[in-house]
Amino acid sequence: MARSHQAQRGFTLLEVLVALVIVGTALGAGLRAVGSLTQNSAGLRAAMMATWSAENRLVQIRLGQEFPDVGKRVFDCPQGDLKLVCQEDVFTSPNPLLRRVEVSVFDVENPNRRIVKLVQLVPRPRL
Repeated sequence: MARSHQAQRGFTLLEVLVALVIVGTALGAGLRAVGSLTQNSAGLRAAMMATWSAENRLVQIRLGQEFPDVGKRVFDCPQGDLKLVCQEDVFTSPNPLLRRVEVSVFDVENPNRRIVKLVQLVPRPRL
């Protein structure tokens, strides 16, 4: 009695395992990419909020026509749900009619990391 070899259809176990390894690797890489994008987004958001805090202080000086005293001042400058601390350093300049104001913004949770630093020359108000 002769048996005819019929072509079998479907995948072998080895082919299925190779396909699962490929899909698993692709999913792992995708998850790492999404995690990286999430961390980058949080950093960009913090930088934007810190810039707003520093700009707010510099605009306050301009609009109030302040001529701040030379020295250092530290104050809270939260923005949204971020707890930020601003450090304002005021220096004299070669021109006695100008002061150099530097506003640095730090995260309360990581006070050694400066997020942003903005610098502005402030003119002495006219009397």
